[in-house]
Parts: sequence; C-alpha cells; structure tokens
Amino acid sequence: MLSILSHTSERLRVAAISFLNPAPLLWNFEHGQVAEELHTRYDVRYTLPAQCAAQLGSGEADLGLIPIAALPTLPEVRAVPGCVIASQHAVRSIQLVVRPGLALANVRTVAADAASRSSIAYVRVLLQQFYSNRPTHHEMPADLPVMLRNNDAALLIGDPALLALEARDRSGSFADCTWIDIATLWRQHTDLPWVAAVWAVRPEALDRCGLSAGTLTADLCASRDAGLLHTDDLVQEWAPRVMLPEQTVRTYLSENIHYTLDRECLHAMDTFFSLAEAAGVLPPYRLRLL
Repeated sequence: MLSILSHTSERLRVAAISFLNPAPLLWNFEHGQVAEELHTRYDVRYTLPAQCAAQLGSGEADLGLIPIAALPTLPEVRAVPGCVIASQHAVRSIQLVVRPGLALANVRTVAADAASRSSIAYVRVLLQQFYSNRPTHHEMPADLPVMLRNNDAALLIGDPALLALEARDRSGSFADCTWIDIATLWRQHTDLPWVAAVWAVRPEALDRCGLSAGTLTADLCASRDAGLLHTDDLVQEWAPRVMLPEQTVRTYLSENIHYTLDRECLHAMDTFFSLAEAAGVLPPYRLRLL
C-alpha cells in the first residue's frame, strides 16, 4: 500500500475501512500512477466501520465508507451513487454464531463485535420482525470463545468472521454451534440483497476542495472497476495479510460481495430503513443521494 500524504486543506479527507471487503473499491487509491494523481485530491485514512461514521459525523472526515445504519444519525451527509458493499446471497463475513440447541426465537443475549454497526442493526431487525425476539446485546471484542462464554450468540463481522469460518471448517472449532449468515437470512425473509456500507459525503466539503459531485462519483466508480479487474492481484496481496487461503479470498471478492449500488440495492436499503424504524432500531430516515 502506498504511504498516505499528510493532510492539506485542498484535499478531501477520506475515512476508509481497513477490511478485506472494500479492497476493490480502494484499488486506484493504493496502486500505480493513478494513486499519485488521486492523492492530490484525496487524503485517505483507514479505520473501523463505526469509526468511519464517527469521523464523518464529527467533521474530522469529509467522505467515508460508512455502515448504512449510521446514515439516519448523519442527516447532513449524502450517499454517493455507484458503489456499495453488499451481498446478493451469502456474504460469509457476517456470522451470527448461536450456542448449541438454541433457536433464534430463544436467543436472549448477543455479544456483538465492537466494530459492528449495520450488522447488529440487521440482527435486531431480523429477530424482532421475524422471530418476535428482543435479545440483549453486549459490545465485545471479536473473540468467539469469550463472546460465547456468557452469551447465547455472538456476532462476528469482517475478517474475524472469515477467520472463524476457516477455523470451523479446518478444525471443527465451534462446529456444534449454529452458524447463520446474516445476508442469507436477510434474503430469506425479504428476497432482497443485504447492503452493508456506502460512500457518504458532506456536500459542502466538495466546494471547499474544488470537487464536483460528478468527479467524486467518477473517481470512486473508476477505482471500483479497476479493483474488480485486478481481483487476482488483490488475492495475492490480501491472502497472506488476512491469513486466509487464496481461493477463499478470491471467492469472497468475486462471489460473496457485490459492489454496484444498483436499483435492487437501493430498494433493499429503503426496506431496511423502513423495518428498522418499525422495530424501533433506527429513527425514521429516507435515503438521500448526492
């Protein structure tokens, strides 16, 4: 990864996610000559999903790849068209692990990965709306044995979820538990994609940085398209970094994650916000696009 240049007021301050799943979205910002050109317009810094939203909300960042559950708390930002982190069916990197013998309707306590925001909102919506269940949630670090020690279920997201699945398949770790892919469960109940995160921007920052909405959208979409064309390079780069087999990383990037904010994903987001409002999980919100 190229080193990030220090901040100047002319550049758009970007909060990005340091997980595997957004890697294709950031290809042009991290590779080749185009990265040098983009770094004249963007100051990219990496953090966890919930922190992206916090930095965007505080004004520390101008553009962030943020969980969609954060959008209702940030009325001043707009979602950028074009790119998304979503899944059409199984996502693999969002796993609800339930202790043996328990059905979803009977789960009373859930330990949630501290990096989660949209994921725990999805779990709360799904359990309330479709299983008439309102379990207590505890925020904890992503350590499955510790999370399940005193809780009925554990929610893992991102790279820790992928590693936990790999350990289960390789050594049978927690194989007696029920492993529920949240994107699959969402599809089962809504027949819609599961949408995790979008780029969101403070519109006034574009004027300050001399960027148009069209340029921003084009830069982000071009980076995504280049990343998808370089999937094999991303596999070589990320497999050793996250300590996963190359085929697992390839399948994840090419089959599990969907990167285009299409009409079906927009419908899925509207459905999520409607159900979350009905369940009292999120305040009322209508998606605002740049």
